[in-house]
Amino acid sequence: MERTESTDAAARGAATLGDGLRFAFGTLTALPVALTRWDRPAARRGMVCAPLAGAVVGLAAGTLGAVLLLLGAGPLLAAVAAVAVPAALTRGLHLDGLADVADGLGSGKPADDALRIMKQSDIGPFGVLTLVLVLLAQVAALSELYARDWATGAAAAAVAGLVSRAALTLAARAGVPAARPQGLGAAVAGVVGVRAAGATAAAVVLLAAGAGTVRAPYGPVLAAAAAVLALAAGELLLRHCRRRFGGVTGDVFGALSETATTGVLVVLALG
Repeated sequence: MERTESTDAAARGAATLGDGLRFAFGTLTALPVALTRWDRPAARRGMVCAPLAGAVVGLAAGTLGAVLLLLGAGPLLAAVAAVAVPAALTRGLHLDGLADVADGLGSGKPADDALRIMKQSDIGPFGVLTLVLVLLAQVAALSELYARDWATGAAAAAVAGLVSRAALTLAARAGVPAARPQGLGAAVAGVVGVRAAGATAAAVVLLAAGAGTVRAPYGPVLAAAAAVLALAAGELLLRHCRRRFGGVTGDVFGALSETATTGVLVVLALG
């Protein structure tokens, strides 16, 4: 199967930017984007483009919260709406991945058993508790940011979306294996070169700093720090999952996204 896939990819040539964008939006969002290629070259381009998909989702979330705030809603309602948008635009897949990873890690079982737990359709107590705490943290942080002004909240949501997918680019770098031979994790594991992953992360930090100009004079520094700390938190979780599961899965990617999102929002709120 791998040989056939590689031969097909070679016959079709290297993936274009359009292939990468379709892969990123088609796999990481629920937006109506036709996924025309499912091979390693397209996955490589797609995972480098992943932060763009996150930025679009984050901008949509931040805009809805800002509109509600300008229409007279309170910051708490604006924050709830902003948190709901990414869940809707991913059909809850990243949140589901977070819950599954929490159950797998919380089980304390060997890798094969933990992976089996993660594949089950139900959510265990560790997953439920993690979901509740993470969503509460995101809503609380965004509520505080929207309470400052609508632009601050909207910019924070956009930065969180951008950085959350950069964590996925780093997780798809060469040297990070898949825990299973099937699924999204296997499709994207190791497809991005280490230098390309690092360059993408650096570009995302710079973009976050640019978005931070909304909160002068120390906004750019705070936004860049939030991006770096969130990516570092994602890296710590990634390494732990590699030790426990033997590699990455689609659920691990979802957990990394939600971890980075929460990290960005909490750091910005503390700032």
